[in-house]
Amino acid sequence: MKHIFSVFIFTALFIPCSYSQQLTVVSGKVERLANFPSKYIQPRNVDVWLPEGYSQTKNYTVLYMHDGQMLFDTATTWNHQEWGVDETVSQLLNEHKIKDVIVVGIWNNGKYRHSDYFPQKPLQALPKNVRDTIIKNELEGKPQADNYLLFLVKELKPYIDSAYNTYADRRHTFVAGSSMGGLISFYAICEYPSVFGGAACLSTHWPGSLKQKPGIIPKAFNLYLLKHLPSAENHRIYFDYGTATLDSLYEPYQLMVNRTMKAKGYTKKNWITKKFEGDSHTETAWQKRLHIPIEFLVGK
Repeated sequence: MKHIFSVFIFTALFIPCSYSQQLTVVSGKVERLANFPSKYIQPRNVDVWLPEGYSQTKNYTVLYMHDGQMLFDTATTWNHQEWGVDETVSQLLNEHKIKDVIVVGIWNNGKYRHSDYFPQKPLQALPKNVRDTIIKNELEGKPQADNYLLFLVKELKPYIDSAYNTYADRRHTFVAGSSMGGLISFYAICEYPSVFGGAACLSTHWPGSLKQKPGIIPKAFNLYLLKHLPSAENHRIYFDYGTATLDSLYEPYQLMVNRTMKAKGYTKKNWITKKFEGDSHTETAWQKRLHIPIEFLVGK
């Protein structure tokens, strides 16, 4: 009862702002939850995309996406690229290929992005000298992935489910991201299998760090997956990678993870891994193929 009451109070006080003039989307609208507070991590903006005709009379699936500032508008991104989430999801909706869905874009926090997204339990399994070096030099002295997921599951999701018309159950709750966002997405579904029914991990940054001996971190990730992958009976997982720029490093590690997926009972019904020849490590590449994981996770 205390938890429900606190969510109610927060909902009553926290009013989303429409950013239609500052954030341009082709279809639907975005409501910004500016500086969303948390007791676990630093506050950050959260952008909630609602499709055309969003209705108070029906419920929606929810897709949570990391690096939220990169999802919607090239005019506001640091590199003038975007995922094109509004265009892709709207087209899939118009073609009746997916269920009704809203997208929650969680901004990264810049300086602490690596700390928020580096899966914490595999980190703890690394040799102490490697772990300590990564924490000191790359994670700003403080691993925060577990706290980031607590923020997502204990604070943000309850607010979204109270402020918007959603299905709150696992079958209608998904998570997605690219690069480090791919790492935190697989970590989310493993740590909270009762919350997330599927994860999309695009260009997953299996090396974890480019400053450590090749292979040591991916092996730790893979051992974690062997122990913690959720049941293949009621979860879906999508992986992909390109062959250019940073993505050119990923194939041997993804193939290792593919073997783990098969060993844990995943088949083409609940797991996809795709290779995209020539695709680079960019939002432009992810935009081009985003329809595939969204239809796989949210398809009718």
